[in-house]
Amino acid sequence: QVQLVESGGGLVQPGGSLRLSCAASRVSVVINTMGWYRQAPGKQRELVAAITIGGNRNYADSVKGRFTISRDNAKNTVLLQMNSLKPEDTAVYYCNVYPYEPSWWGQGTQVTVSS
Repeated sequence: QVQLVESGGGLVQPGGSLRLSCAASRVSVVINTMGWYRQAPGKQRELVAAITIGGNRNYADSVKGRFTISRDNAKNTVLLQMNSLKPEDTAVYYCNVYPYEPSWWGQGTQVTVSS
């Protein structure tokens, strides 16, 4: 069973930056596309950014120009650099494959943007 562990969240002021990290273990298959998702209170989980094994990236309109996704295939890690954070970015952030595998959800990492 693949295990995904997210880290790097925290409390940051509007305009600040955070870098999230996702470490995958027990991976026995080649993962083509990895994604970062988020779920805000009272809202559905949404895809924020995705990256293919070849490095092609896609972003939700709400984060374009502010977030950057990257991955290290050798280390099975995926990063999310978040700049110019806004209060509406407050959510629990998760990584998973795209499309997501329900049994692979980790506990996520909380990001709170507030002054």
